[in-house]
This record gives sequence, C-alpha cells and structure tokens, in this order.
Amino acid sequence: MSELLKNRRALVTGGASGIGRATALAFAREGAHVIIADRDGDGARAVAAEIEAAGTAETWEVDLADTSALEERFREVPLDVDILVNNAGIQRIHPIEEFPLDEWRFIHTLMLESPFVLTKAALPAMYERGWGRVINLSSVHGIRASANKSAYVAAKHGLMGLTKTTALEGGPHGVTCNAINPGYVMTPLIEAQVTELAKNRGISEDAVLDEVFLEHSAVPGLPVPEDVAAIIVLLASEAGRAINGSGYSIDGGWNAA
Repeated sequence: MSELLKNRRALVTGGASGIGRATALAFAREGAHVIIADRDGDGARAVAAEIEAAGTAETWEVDLADTSALEERFREVPLDVDILVNNAGIQRIHPIEEFPLDEWRFIHTLMLESPFVLTKAALPAMYERGWGRVINLSSVHGIRASANKSAYVAAKHGLMGLTKTTALEGGPHGVTCNAINPGYVMTPLIEAQVTELAKNRGISEDAVLDEVFLEHSAVPGLPVPEDVAAIIVLLASEAGRAINGSGYSIDGGWNAA
C-alpha cells in the first residue's frame, strides 16, 4: 500500500460494484479511509470486507434518490470528507415520445440532484480545511448524445455543468472538481448484456462486442473499472491539484470522431 491518499476520508457513491467498487479499492490501497455508499448494503459490506484486509472502510446503506432525506440528514450531521466521488447511476432507454415521466425524474434525481446535494453538503468542511476533491462520473453522453437515451444524456450534460461551476467556486478554496467521461466499460452489467445480446441475436459474444460496444471505439477493447479508478486516484491526489473543471474521456476515441 502506498500513501498518496494517507489520512484522507473518501466517500464513493455506487461503491458496491463496477467503477465504484474499483475506486473504493484503489483509494484504500493508497491509504484513504473509504465510505462506501450504496443502496445495496450487502454489496457495500462485501467491498468493505475486501478493503479491511489491508485498510479501513465503512458502509452507508442509502437511497441516494431520496434527496429530501439526504438534505435533512446533512442538516443534522455535516458531511465531513476530503474526497467525494459521485458515481451512482442507472440507465433507461425509450424514445422521447414514450419516455415515462417518472423514469425521467428518477434518473435526474439520482444522477444530477443527488450529486448536487452531496457536493453542497461536502463543500463547507473542504473549504474550512482548504483542501478537497469532488469527482463526478459523467459519461461520453455528457459530451454527445445517442438516440433513446434522452434522460441519461440530459442528466450527464447537467452533471458536466455542475462540475464546471463547482470547479470555479471551489478553486479559490483549494477544492477541485473534475469529471470522468467513460464510454462503455467492462463492468458486470456490460458483461451480462454481452451474453444476453449474443443469445438473442444468435451471434458470438466477440461479435456483440465489435458490433455494439466497440462500434464507436478506435481501440479494439473495452476499458475495465480499474482503468477508470486509476484516473480518479490521480485527480484525488496532490498530483491533480491544478486539474480543475476538466472532463477526462475514457472512450477509445468515441468523442474524437
């Protein structure tokens, strides 16, 4: 274990799996105390158990879409962390004319309003210390659009706006805010989709990867969560002190086209 993040407290939302889990583990390896926030309490506790073999962690089983409850909680108990990673998210796919309003609202609450509430709660302690990192997991869809993903695209574009505003307000206080913009990442969710699509289309899993998930990539392979976590560690460390208001694309060249 190195000490890039020694004595730092880090909150990672959606930390029970995928990019969130990889980030929590990477932070712990760098000496941080990690708070794993997720609706999946069992999954969060499993990640904490992995961490506790060599570091320290705690879990927070929480419905991040209940932003009123979050606001009430932080009125009573301030959010005292050095690093905030807003990672939790979902996807829903419908044409605009068929998109259920309740699903639209849920996506925006979870993926835009919740990061705002958490950032709002975290900034006072960061400002008091004169040091902080806010890292938002956006998406290639925070930069460009795809059909049938209007809620997700709009939420991620909004998150990019929140990232830039937080960067401008936080910078003078020693607090940076940046975003990560992945394309498809080989998480358990994507692995399951590959298997299902191969079965439904009667083609190989390699063909699904080429025709669906690598369609926009100039690189012949998907990144894994650990690739994303490595960039997050950089942004959270002292080496990232002058990186502010930026968006790191990890999409194999999708956004270059």
